Amino acid sequence: MTRGLAVLGSAVFFLIAPTTVAGVVPWWISRWRLQAPFFDLQLIRWFGVVLILLGIPVLVETFTRFALQGGGTPAPVVPTQHLVITGPNRYVRNPIYLALVAIVLGQGLILGDARLLVYGALLWIGFHIFVLAYEEPTLRRTFGAEYDTYCANVSRWLPRLPGSTLASS
Repeated sequence: MTRGLAVLGSAVFFLIAPTTVAGVVPWWISRWRLQAPFFDLQLIRWFGVVLILLGIPVLVETFTRFALQGGGTPAPVVPTQHLVITGPNRYVRNPIYLALVAIVLGQGLILGDARLLVYGALLWIGFHIFVLAYEEPTLRRTFGAEYDTYCANVSRWLPRLPGSTLASS
């Protein structure tokens, strides 16, 4: 796949998947109506802002990296040609999923809407099942020992800080 097609494919997939998961569905659930903050603490809203501000750049940067470095898209139908293990993927194997969950949970905290927190939890469970049932076996078949080495050094869900060692997935 050419670089231009990879960028175009990633952009189209970005407009479809993350926009739906972290934009349309949360709006549908909450209509983005502000409710009382959880535990009547305004500080909780600011934690939601932090989650969103951390999630958005990770999401955009990882999508970009999949296109430019991986030669493909995050979409399973047009996967990368090269294993992407730099950028946010240096610290965690699933930065896109974590970013999406962070953005959804952030909205729930800002809006004081427990339904969005439940949606975020269900989203993470769905991502986890998808990763175990499809994504990891596919990556293992596609990239073999390179992927095994990557898994041995980078956690599935808990970001690894520079200089730390991996305890478990």
